[in-house]
Amino acid sequence: MLVYVTIEQTIVSIFQMDEDAWARHANPWSVWTRNTVLPLLILAFWSRAWLGWWSLIPIAGTMIWAWINPRLFARPKSTDNWVSKAVFGERVWLNRKAIPVPERHRKAPNILSACSGVGMVFVVWGVYALNVWPTIFGTAVVYLSKLWFLDRMVWLYEDMKDTTPEYQNWLHGPDVDLGT
Repeated sequence: MLVYVTIEQTIVSIFQMDEDAWARHANPWSVWTRNTVLPLLILAFWSRAWLGWWSLIPIAGTMIWAWINPRLFARPKSTDNWVSKAVFGERVWLNRKAIPVPERHRKAPNILSACSGVGMVFVVWGVYALNVWPTIFGTAVVYLSKLWFLDRMVWLYEDMKDTTPEYQNWLHGPDVDLGT
């Protein structure tokens, strides 16, 4: 039997995202501060030009930051916001084999992930060559693609939140009307 594992599932496995980590990652502070990972990683790898092998310390520190970030912040008091819904949409997207998503949501996330991947090629090339322009261009492509992806995830979550009690229960806060 062939097991189909997506890149996203591999990343979730590496980061060991359990229910508690996902709930904490729905905190807007977690998502916005997570945006520091790529620039820190670029700087850490670039630092090899100044630090030599000592650059492994900031590289390791950045990787630790990337792993700890989803766990660092408390569960948000309210998840009725764009950022939390983006995280929920990512979870719905990851679960698309068990609970299929509507056809209109199937192409854009893959295209945007591919665009982000192309951006990463420029980032890696720029950092390897210590060339600032491909690095900046690639970083811009990665961030534009990722933010657009997150926006699509909000839309996906809004369309899917009523399909299962689990999805609906992720949304909570003072202004949330669950129709009860």
